[in-house]
Amino acid sequence: WRSMRQASFSLLLLNLEEYYFEQHRASHIINKGCRDERKIRGSLKICSKSIIFEPDENLQPIIKVSSATLVDGKTEHLFQLDVAGKLGDVVQTLHQLYRASCLDKMGDQAAMITAILQSRLARTSFDKNRFQSISETLRMECKAEMVTPLVTNPGHVCVTDANLYFQPLNGYPKPVVQITLQNVRRIYKRRHGLMPLGLEVFCTENDICSDIYLKFYNCQDRDELYFLIATYIENHITEHTAESYMLQWQRGHISNYQYLLHLNNLADRSCNDLSQYPVFPWIIADYSSAELDLTKPETFRDLSKPIGALNKERLERLLTRYEEMTEPKFMYGSHYSSPGYVLFYLVRVAPEYMLCLQNGKFDHADRMFNSVAETWKNCLDGATDFKELIPEFYENDSSFLVNSLKLDLGKRQGGKTVEDVELPPWASGSSKALESQYVSEHLHEWIDLIFGCKQKGSKAVTACNVFHPLTYEGGVDLNSIMDPNEKVALLTQILEFGQTPKQLFTTPHPQRIMPKSSSRTSSRSVSISESPVSPNEESFEDLTEESITLVLLFTLQSQLFHLITDGKIKHCFVFPFLLQALSSCIILPGDTTVITSSWDNNIYFYSIAFGRRQDILMGHDDAVSKICWRDGCLYSASWDSTVKVWKCVPGETLSNKRNCFELLAELEHDVSVNTIDLTPSNTILASGTKEGTISVWDVTTATVLHQLPCHSGTVFDAAFSPDSRHLLSAGEDCCFKVIDVQTGMLISSVTADEPQRCFRWNGNTVLSGSQSGELLTWDLLSGKVTERIKGHAGAVTSMWMNEQCNSVITGGEDKQITFWKLQY
Repeated sequence: WRSMRQASFSLLLLNLEEYYFEQHRASHIINKGCRDERKIRGSLKICSKSIIFEPDENLQPIIKVSSATLVDGKTEHLFQLDVAGKLGDVVQTLHQLYRASCLDKMGDQAAMITAILQSRLARTSFDKNRFQSISETLRMECKAEMVTPLVTNPGHVCVTDANLYFQPLNGYPKPVVQITLQNVRRIYKRRHGLMPLGLEVFCTENDICSDIYLKFYNCQDRDELYFLIATYIENHITEHTAESYMLQWQRGHISNYQYLLHLNNLADRSCNDLSQYPVFPWIIADYSSAELDLTKPETFRDLSKPIGALNKERLERLLTRYEEMTEPKFMYGSHYSSPGYVLFYLVRVAPEYMLCLQNGKFDHADRMFNSVAETWKNCLDGATDFKELIPEFYENDSSFLVNSLKLDLGKRQGGKTVEDVELPPWASGSSKALESQYVSEHLHEWIDLIFGCKQKGSKAVTACNVFHPLTYEGGVDLNSIMDPNEKVALLTQILEFGQTPKQLFTTPHPQRIMPKSSSRTSSRSVSISESPVSPNEESFEDLTEESITLVLLFTLQSQLFHLITDGKIKHCFVFPFLLQALSSCIILPGDTTVITSSWDNNIYFYSIAFGRRQDILMGHDDAVSKICWRDGCLYSASWDSTVKVWKCVPGETLSNKRNCFELLAELEHDVSVNTIDLTPSNTILASGTKEGTISVWDVTTATVLHQLPCHSGTVFDAAFSPDSRHLLSAGEDCCFKVIDVQTGMLISSVTADEPQRCFRWNGNTVLSGSQSGELLTWDLLSGKVTERIKGHAGAVTSMWMNEQCNSVITGGEDKQITFWKLQY
């Protein structure tokens, strides 16, 4: 096998699953003993299934000889090594490889080659002279392979207190790869070949390509290396989960493109693994218009359906076949992402990968990526074509669509030479379309199919989204297969067919929160800098201890009450409260009535004008833990395991008549209820119990919408975001939890150093009161504390904030009430 070179040796010249072991300086002797004898200088490379000679002169062809033909006598190649003493070792290695190639079954061949490789790795170790500094301390060393598209390169991994190193066994493409740990920004565990053996390291925040992808020979080595690197970077890098990215996306802090990249990363998709390349959706259905009308739904593909279900007639045929199948059943005979499909799109910028995958040949010209419109049509109508897109379609670099390398890609049936990809008339609008309002409103439906609850199981069947079982994570346990030939056959099938992403969500994905100012008739794309929070709204971030303008040294022994409005003390009365501690206190609209709840099971009404008790509601069988007032209704939570909704008329507290209380609803729980909150519309109520359960109720029907075991221990506080989309809770377990109200999905969890007893939040920033008495401001998206303020000498147990978010009142176990004023 000869290749006229335009470039130097590459690992892509090897067969799939072939290893490059070593190289030796040598001469290729042509016509030995003849008058025209020639010696061509170069390097002889010993590989697991072949030997390759790379001449020093670029004009000379690279020669590749298969191990299986080393002694067939048909072709003779004479090589002379520069170091004669190595001849015996080289010949012995070649005999081993020849014996492996003569084995009848592929599995046996692979097993013998693996044994040869492991023996070589065991006889070598990382060269410590390659350390960047003599002061570096070794933390770990193990064997691994560096993964690049279609190739793995064996060698040794080494981690010190400052650097991550990989030294290839063959010294190619360079003697050592070095990454400074201080530069690492992201690290992901990967599934490689359906096994949990991969690790990918990024030194950038948003790039799609990593700095190194490693595959280990056992899970223990992978996990230990991950732990070492993660431990090093945990102090200055926030580890993001699918839920945390979801929250950022929902609230408009990252774009649709960025969110899809993050989900692909978390779902084991990597540019270094063509069988798990990042997958992006087709979003446009119109490929003939001169301009895209982004206000028309018919411009877009139905994102709630997989590609195979977009054509009704084709789907009916596929479902008929599916029903007639025996197990294992699947609807689609090909996947939406595979190495072949990825290189179909990228052949113009990465021809060497296509040639490697297809034994040195390009595909037939009529089957090449010739036109975006033709490819879309084939995906709609083709019997076996269900492919989605890749991220490159939505990036600024369109070079993959241009034949800038002047490749000879053949001629089509009509005689037309294959050159650049034919683009639709609106060609420049794809990235804008991805960020359009329609896509933003419907992208969650596609995420359900690819990464979420409709990826597998009964919901996948209902959504017509069922692929071959081997493509799913957990579809086959390679460790349980003892027959090496069966294992090789399965692995080859899996790698060539493509793999379904790791499932990230098991409940329906929430819809994106669209800015209220956006109009359905607007065609502009949503900017990632737009935030659902109004720019005129004040945040908590400027709260400082210097803002204390009043310190009210009141005792909290249920004897004093101060009414504070507009930042000033307006009234001061001593009310004859009972000796029992009060659990909650609210002022009714109009500033005429105060309602308090007590641990004595009762709720008390007091007249501010007369400074005396007006009424008492004996509505519970145990302590009343929290009360809320909305639109003439009182909501009370109790340790008797109920939340009750009462109808009463507060105006009557000004007369001598007693209030009339009507029980409208009773929400029963299994354990004591510690806190409640209501949405502004008063239709949804959240309750938190002493055992850590959060329940979301439809108040109009008195039914539970979601019930989630969020915390281990008491739920101290819970509150809806201003837009009612999310619910934040704080618990005894030191955790903040964010729940999507629509789906009940837990989308974010932040762990504090100590329990946070109470809080207020605006959907993004949180002001909390801690067990130790500090006030903390949190950036919820990053999970970091942005400011700490000394507040109380004991736990901060209560917090109030005005609607303008510029005044805060806190109460604590130190029997102090503190008034805080925001300063700008």
